[in-house]
Amino acid sequence: MLTRKDFDGQETPTWCRGCGDFGILNAMKMALAEHDIAPHQALMVTGIGCGSKLPHYMKVSAFHGLHGRPVPVATGARLANHGLRVIVVHGDGDAYGEGGAHFISVARRNVGIVDIVQDNRIYGLTKGQYSPTSETGKRTPTSPEGSLDQPVNPLTLALAAGAQFVSRGYSGELKHLAWLIGQALEYPGYALVDVLQPCVTWNSSYSYDFYKDRVYKLEDETGYDPADASAAWEKAAEWGERIPLGIIYQADPTTYEDQVPALAQGPLVAQGMKPLSSAQIQVLLNEIE
Repeated sequence: MLTRKDFDGQETPTWCRGCGDFGILNAMKMALAEHDIAPHQALMVTGIGCGSKLPHYMKVSAFHGLHGRPVPVATGARLANHGLRVIVVHGDGDAYGEGGAHFISVARRNVGIVDIVQDNRIYGLTKGQYSPTSETGKRTPTSPEGSLDQPVNPLTLALAAGAQFVSRGYSGELKHLAWLIGQALEYPGYALVDVLQPCVTWNSSYSYDFYKDRVYKLEDETGYDPADASAAWEKAAEWGERIPLGIIYQADPTTYEDQVPALAQGPLVAQGMKPLSSAQIQVLLNEIE
């Protein structure tokens, strides 16, 4: 039986004291242990940002990629070995800004990866510039007079792109977040987990106190059905005095992998190399000519 300690890394986190990433780190360990997914059975792909250092502090297979590019790397890894649980971990700037086109593409393709976005509504690593999810009027070193941009709503954008598992967690609700990540890990297609993650150094506007009085769990709402697309749109757009947590929307469509004939016989890495016949080699040579 796996425990959180089985995922403890050798490095000590360098995040600021009180950073919401600590909650995400612990929730990730809890979810993997509770779902009996050993370190070698999961691949964590990250981009650039404070939270993208998460696998440095865990015992897990990992690939640290470029800013905004973990999703295509994770997609390639998943198609090469769809027997792996492939998890992307990155911030809101990495996911919705630099990697925005990849976010939309993977959602509509429904590739079987878990996308955990540490949404602190700021660029924390580079010292407090406004991010795609920052509110209009946000004053930062790069917007001293206030940002003119409209903020991205990750949940409605994911729904519009065709995502079939859309959820929101909060790093201050550890057990609930671990449960939510676990549900995403068991989902066969693309699963978005947008995590509200307080940045105690660069974005005090969205502190633990701000979220404490506003977040609520959809599981506690009588009659809410995450399979109801219309209700999901309403909850995805809700922000202000009340902020919903949980599975906003979940459907059971065909995944991208289900439609790739080459994967029907199992993961590509387990299929071995098949030599070409003389006739197949001749076809290739004819194409060159």
